[in-house]
Amino acid sequence: MSRRWKPNVTAAALIERDGRFLLVEEHTDRGLKLNTPAGHLDPGESPAEGCAREALEETAHHFTPTALVGVYMARFERGTPGDEGETDITYLRFAFAGELGAFEPGRALDEGIVRTVWMTPDEIRASVERHRSPLLLRCMEDHLAGQRHPLDLFHVDPSVRSPGRA
Repeated sequence: MSRRWKPNVTAAALIERDGRFLLVEEHTDRGLKLNTPAGHLDPGESPAEGCAREALEETAHHFTPTALVGVYMARFERGTPGDEGETDITYLRFAFAGELGAFEPGRALDEGIVRTVWMTPDEIRASVERHRSPLLLRCMEDHLAGQRHPLDLFHVDPSVRSPGRA
């Protein structure tokens, strides 16, 4: 029986200040890894809204997306096909540039996040073996190259926010 393929949709924040990017260090099943603040969309939210929420939850910083840097896909495979432990996930990532807002001191970070860290592009390039996703580096490089697209590329139909209203 054929199963329907569905990519996992995520949104990522590319937060740059004074030549450094804000990353998170998080526990994964492959050890401690670095990533941009990112995560899955929640029901009823747009990619930009999901990006802002994930940035706050993972860094305790408010973030306002102002431009789409790009749309990316990556596939993560592990295990032997047919095994219960098999993992084969394709991620569809929307990466955003934006404005860093207020910091909420004392705000608990998402489960698994150990800390936030500001890193230079060269430090990020030198730590590829510690990246949670191969998209981290590509998104950063596109950001540094000035790749920006207007947020009005997105149209969120009212049915997203109110299911049944097609």
